Amino acid sequence: MIPLRDENPTRISPFITFAIIAACVLIYFGPQQGVVDETQAIDFNLEYAAIPCELRTGDPLSIEEIDATFNRGNSEACVVDDTTESAFPSKIVYLGAFTSMFLHGSILHLLGNMWSLWIFGNNIEDRLGHLRYLIFYLAGGVVATIAHFLVQPSSTVPVVGASGAIAAVMGAYLVWFPNAPIRTLIVFVLRDVSAKWFLAFWFVSQFFTGANSGVAWMAHVGGFVFGVVIGLLIRTTDFGSRNINRSGDPLQWDNTGGVGRGPLPHPLERRRNPYEL
Repeated sequence: MIPLRDENPTRISPFITFAIIAACVLIYFGPQQGVVDETQAIDFNLEYAAIPCELRTGDPLSIEEIDATFNRGNSEACVVDDTTESAFPSKIVYLGAFTSMFLHGSILHLLGNMWSLWIFGNNIEDRLGHLRYLIFYLAGGVVATIAHFLVQPSSTVPVVGASGAIAAVMGAYLVWFPNAPIRTLIVFVLRDVSAKWFLAFWFVSQFFTGANSGVAWMAHVGGFVFGVVIGLLIRTTDFGSRNINRSGDPLQWDNTGGVGRGPLPHPLERRRNPYEL
């Protein structure tokens, strides 16, 4: 299933979402050199992306570890207490958990992520407000990286892509807008699918990702679960009843019940909502 758009209008200009998309595109076609030079792109990723082995040891990969990974096909060439020369000795390894979410492995990878971010991100930004949305997005990306690290702590392959952070956005969307229609291409047929079914299908499909696909599927799972948890917390706590977004009127698909603008203005004043699960 390929999502094309959602029928869920916003009340503010999602300029943080615009900025994230612009940053990812400019980095990919700029310093990352993803199209022009594959070798330079790999070097860029090694220098700036999160790598589980580095997060484990606290040190940049050695030249030997990089050679074993890319020339001998050993994706878990991590050596603890490695004293050999590092390829990028000045790298701040933990910063990679942030920078990774702005890097991509191919044009299709970039296009798919940015398309999904645009479909789901603008509504989450509308609900949280610009600054809170940015914090939420970055935190989701970091949690996704941690989730990937927990299942592959010895991996020496760079983790690139915004999909973990976007998965967090999708998780919050599931909680807040479960019945919003997603115009979806299913084989050759266009159908409107409720967000809850589309996102549930996407989430379950992550567990069927091939072991050798090169996809950090656990990052997707971790980010999505983070988004669901944060969405539920905002929806069911006093924090959720605050008027985070002060512009406009409630929208028909708003199921937050707590961001202060939905048809359920306070969790203690719940009343029938035709779009609520």
